[in-house]
Amino acid sequence: MPLRKAEAVWEGNLKEGRGTMKFGSFEGPYSFASRFADGSGANPEELIGAAHAGCFSMALSLMLEQAGYKAERIQTHAGVHIDKINGGFGITRIDLETEASVPGVDEKNFLEQAEAAKNGCPVSRALAGTDITLKAKLLSHAAR
Repeated sequence: MPLRKAEAVWEGNLKEGRGTMKFGSFEGPYSFASRFADGSGANPEELIGAAHAGCFSMALSLMLEQAGYKAERIQTHAGVHIDKINGGFGITRIDLETEASVPGVDEKNFLEQAEAAKNGCPVSRALAGTDITLKAKLLSHAAR
């Protein structure tokens, strides 16, 4: 497997400084305001959320395929909660919400595959110390 790389540059103090994050074709600014308030720019928690949503969606596609179903579309949102804990900040919870269109699968099997994907995707495993919740919805194509 190829080594995946990302980089970040930060200039200045915490509250007034600014930075840039780069990975793949993404390059974007980040700041104290984009991380801890409603300022413009990216932040590390959003990037973790995007990585988790993408990893989970691919893992769910694989789990469904291994169970004999082909997903038409899987859309996942990740809400990353950062809170003050133990005198600092920490990612305390990630809420995954997914909707999928999967012809032929029944809801019970879909939910089982979604839970397996949540527990098995590499990003979930990397974030094992974080509470991860899942809401999964089957949009259409109930089993016939």
